[in-house]
Amino acid sequence: MNLNSLQNDRAAGVLVAFAAGDALGAGYEFDAPLPDGAEVTMKGGGPFGFEPAEWTDDTSMAIPIAEALLDAGPAPAALDAVARAWSAWAAEAKDVGSQTRNVIDAARRTAAADHRSEVTADDFARTAEAFHERTGRSGGNGSLMRTAPLALAYLDREPAELMAQAGVLSALTHVEADAQEACGLWCVAIREAVLTGRLNIRAGLPLLAEDRAGLWLERIETAESSRPRDFTQNGWVVQALQGAWSAITSTRAGCNGPAHLRAALEEAVRGGNDTDTVAAIAGSLVGAAYGFSAVPFEWRRNLHGWPGLRTRDLMTLGVELAAGNGHRADTWPRTPHFDYSSWSRTDVLVQHPDDDGVWLGGVGALGRTAEMGIDAVVSLCRLGTDDVTGIAPENQSTFWLVDSASPDSNAYAGYVLQEAAAAVERFRTEGKTVLLHCVRAESRTPTVAALYGARAAGVTPLESLEHVRRVLPNAHPNPAFREVLAVAVAQATEPGN
Repeated sequence: MNLNSLQNDRAAGVLVAFAAGDALGAGYEFDAPLPDGAEVTMKGGGPFGFEPAEWTDDTSMAIPIAEALLDAGPAPAALDAVARAWSAWAAEAKDVGSQTRNVIDAARRTAAADHRSEVTADDFARTAEAFHERTGRSGGNGSLMRTAPLALAYLDREPAELMAQAGVLSALTHVEADAQEACGLWCVAIREAVLTGRLNIRAGLPLLAEDRAGLWLERIETAESSRPRDFTQNGWVVQALQGAWSAITSTRAGCNGPAHLRAALEEAVRGGNDTDTVAAIAGSLVGAAYGFSAVPFEWRRNLHGWPGLRTRDLMTLGVELAAGNGHRADTWPRTPHFDYSSWSRTDVLVQHPDDDGVWLGGVGALGRTAEMGIDAVVSLCRLGTDDVTGIAPENQSTFWLVDSASPDSNAYAGYVLQEAAAAVERFRTEGKTVLLHCVRAESRTPTVAALYGARAAGVTPLESLEHVRRVLPNAHPNPAFREVLAVAVAQATEPGN
């Protein structure tokens, strides 16, 4: 599917914000609600001993769905690959939900009884149905927590088809109508958010039977008049959805974009109990509405988890799912090298005039990081997977910026530029020598360099830009970026600052 720049950013944000919410909540799982305003960090720990910024089973179960959909497309064949991956993951996972564990173990026994070495989706579906019949319920939140990738694979399909397939995917482990419908409603909302930027959980209600739609409307309205902490049984799929939607709606007043994304996920965690799952669910939807660019650098920097993936990998999965072309090793973002050979003046490399521990350059400067003793890189343009070498992943930070003054090109340009400057500052605080670069160091790089220089030298961003121009004579930030600098000057001179 052909997406515009903002839609592509939103598609990339779904799995990244989803995993960020998951990792944010991991250290607070099963705790009581936190007081309003309590600090929430990716501290790790919790009952299963996760590392700081490590995602949990929520994201780990979503990744095989994404991979299978990329390999097989939106088709029943993908479900067998999902079942096999879940079975392999559960063998060594730190945390597997009890209902999901029950189904996986039973599916393995079924396959073994049939003398098969691998489980199938049918094994899962039959054992899930048997579990439901035996217990009379299967409405845990374990299917809703993992459902986000499906929405990305169905951007170019009718919402009714997405709703139906979400039910099928849920029923691999969670058969109950509440679970299937919750997955459908959330997927349809993610789809709409990616395509339009709107947060609308009601989008899928017309696709349900009238009585079920009425029931879910009541549940949604209850969420909108409540706080996440009010849903004390959020291990149940209904209250997990209500808690996530409540976290989004209760933080929305006077708050938009990156600020709302952060506030919503922190509020989800403060709600207590199944914190990682509620925050992951909320993250998938606000990520769809606000995009990759809205996820804070501090959350993206060390985000990681099974099976050895990081932020860029999740971004790649989201972009590829939305494009609908499967895995493409010859195309960004999976290509090893992004081709800038047709561009001139990409080899510029100079020291920042206000801090000689920061180098300013074009994309060609990436080949000189070892020579210049550079151990952290802040990138403002697209790169291939192997374009940065010799730098630890946690010391590579990429920001999405198009060198364009059009408001349709960049989501939250001011926020992203400030975040990039903050990344430079963070790396410098850690004693690292930093390369800040875009393609030719003429618009994006000098803008961020000016924002950072203002912090480092105690001058205004426009004054720092004049310093930068002494070493980068071709520096000419586009009008939108210059406006960001002017706004930063105005904010810095406001009374009280």
